[in-house]
Formats: sequence, C-alpha cells, structure tokens
Amino acid sequence: MIHVLVVEDDFRVAQVHVDFTARVAGFAVAGTARTAAECRSFLAARPVDLVLLDSYLPDEPGLDLLACLTVDTIMLTAASDAASVRLALARGALNYLVKPFTAEQLAERLTAYRRYRTALAGERHLGQEEIDRMWRLLHEGDRPAAPKGQSAVTVRLVSEALRHAGQPRTAAEIADELGISRATAQRYLAALARDGTAEMRLRYGTTGRPEHRYRWVAIG
Repeated sequence: MIHVLVVEDDFRVAQVHVDFTARVAGFAVAGTARTAAECRSFLAARPVDLVLLDSYLPDEPGLDLLACLTVDTIMLTAASDAASVRLALARGALNYLVKPFTAEQLAERLTAYRRYRTALAGERHLGQEEIDRMWRLLHEGDRPAAPKGQSAVTVRLVSEALRHAGQPRTAAEIADELGISRATAQRYLAALARDGTAEMRLRYGTTGRPEHRYRWVAIG
C-alpha cells in the first residue's frame, strides 16, 4: 500500500483530492495538511510514500517546500506558467498536474507512479535500457488516452490482456480473447511496441512468414 499525504490549503479541494486518491487501487491517504508547517510536522511524525502538493500555501510557497522534501512528490496546482513547471521539475517533482483535473487524470498518474515504484523496489544495479523503461513507466499516464483513431477502451483492454498473460502473445490470441479482429489487435499491439510498453519478437516456423509475438515489458 502506498501512503499519501495531501497538501492543499482549501479543505474542500483537499477532500476532492482525498476522494480521487482513495479510488485508486494500492493507495491510502494517510492525512492532509493545509500549510507547509503542517506538512513538515506530519512527515516528522508519520513518514509517507508520496506527497500530493499544491503550489499555493498560506505560509510558504509550495515550490519552496518541495525543495526541502525528501519524499516522492507530485504537484497538483493551478500554476501553469513555464517558470513554475521548470522549477518544480528542477526541485524533484515526479509529475505535474494542473487544476482542474479529473479523477481519471489523477488515477492514471498515480497508477503509473505505482508501477514505477514497484519496478524500482529492492537494491540492484540497472542497465540503461531498464532506466529508460522506468522513466517511460513513470510518465505513461501523461500520454493522451489513445493515439488518434484508436479507442481508449481498446488500448486498455489490449494492454491488460498482454500484461496479465505472463508470456508472449500473438495478435490472433489477443483477438480471440477480446473478441476483436486480428487486424485490430495487431494495430494496437504494434502501437504498444512503438511506445516501449511492449516488445515484439519474431518467431520463425518451418514454413510461411515469421510470427509476431508481443511481450509486456512495462514492469509493475
């Protein structure tokens, strides 16, 4: 379970963020803070895994507080100017979501963070390819819901079918499972391979063209 602290001065907005977060599997809200001082006091007494931080706090700018935090942080703020975004990223924010946003937009980023955190669990050395994959994993929730001409629902179904398979799958196998055409499954699988979420390998048989097999590579 990932424990979250919501730092937001407006108690009504804070409750919305609490409700949105509580809907996401694997997350539990440990508490809320309305000021930077309350945030520091809370973290000193009860460390958490993730802070959801607003830029506008009554006692101190959220971006100044961010520079002092040693916990993973996602900015949830109305500040959309380039300077604020640059400063937030420079000071370690893992993501930046501008208000107002939907429950789905926050859920996508939290889910991506959960997979990223799971992938980096434990102590080991990482190769460059795996580090690059971690970065893609962290920000997969930032992408548009689906490429132009594709259904977000179908993207999700194909992704989940591949992720839960535990072994390479063909377009024909995915198509049979989901009740879609092989050509449709192939198109969506190819898109996943292009963005690095899946890996495509060819399997050569005794006759005919090689078979395209896809494996989920986004860990978590």
